[in-house]
Amino acid sequence: VIKSPGIPNHINLIQKIIEKKISIISEIEFASRFTKAKIVAITGTNGKTTTALLIYKILNDAGYNVLLAGNIGLSFAAEISKKDYDFVVLEVSSFQLDNIVDFRPSISIILNITADHLDRYNNNFSNYVYSKLQITKNQTKKDFLIYNYDDNSLSVLKTNAKKIPISLKYKSNGDSGLYTNNKMNINLNNKTMTIEKLALKGTHNIFNSMAAAMAARVFEVSDDIIRKSLIDFENIEHRLEYVLTVHGIDFINDSKATNVNAAWYAVESMNKPFVWILGGIDKGNDYSALITVAKEKNIKAIICLGDNNEKIINAFKKDVDIIQQAADMNEAVQQSYNLAEGGDAVLLSPACASFDLYENFEHRGSEFKKMVRAL
Repeated sequence: VIKSPGIPNHINLIQKIIEKKISIISEIEFASRFTKAKIVAITGTNGKTTTALLIYKILNDAGYNVLLAGNIGLSFAAEISKKDYDFVVLEVSSFQLDNIVDFRPSISIILNITADHLDRYNNNFSNYVYSKLQITKNQTKKDFLIYNYDDNSLSVLKTNAKKIPISLKYKSNGDSGLYTNNKMNINLNNKTMTIEKLALKGTHNIFNSMAAAMAARVFEVSDDIIRKSLIDFENIEHRLEYVLTVHGIDFINDSKATNVNAAWYAVESMNKPFVWILGGIDKGNDYSALITVAKEKNIKAIICLGDNNEKIINAFKKDVDIIQQAADMNEAVQQSYNLAEGGDAVLLSPACASFDLYENFEHRGSEFKKMVRAL
């Protein structure tokens, strides 16, 4: 049985499958059995998406045939059934790692581990850490593990792979990614590459960029391509795209989430209180997985976009105190802005098609950005 990561193990159906001793695996486990591509798997509580996108861009700029999948991009299993790839870059969650058997990345990356989803792990942080560390359990000495040396949760890290630390504090002459004096130094095989300019700002993005650069160096991508890719990087439009911060409120455009599964990953990625804009053409959606993840997150309000929202309202009314309806994007943005406070976010992740109000998801996302910039 291939189980969606949004389905918890405690539900009756899954328990019956377990009782019958039927194997339960994740999509990444299943798909990895049918590809010869080298796999880069990225996990961590925060930064997975950005790091996956950075690695995808660097390898793509180097001329390789690269698939971006997992929690982001396309379906791993569906895409490898259509064509062969040189590399597969996967953003993977703890839920996906819970159901691996032989999954073995050439490079595993663990960015950080902080308390999250503990209700899915019996409120035990150690269980959550153990789940994340499964990413390296099948790796051998031929493989690589890039990890955040500064994260105390990773002090228990054990692996057969070659460990490469990335750090703002660590001092080493060995293989490592270090950031000192406003410079990023990528040290591998007694060769050092220095990077001074990055497209992405912030301490968290230094770690993301170091991890991406180190992965590319392992695959022998040239220093010039790595530097240029990290300078030129732009996030994928309409996919968890940061738009603007208005009076301390971050606005995030995930209009590309036209189904429940894509929206689940967006909601799962949120690490601050947020107002969620969703709705559109319901294609027979089952919102049960979204209800589960919604209970784990601090959703201050839901704004239903469009006309036919009865199903969404009924799905979330027990768990979200404020649910409002908006006739168009201008109204949705205004309502969400009024409900949010400094330090919060507003997430457009509709879980539905856009054809009731817009030509496509690009049109919908562009309208969202337009209205945000008009605030």
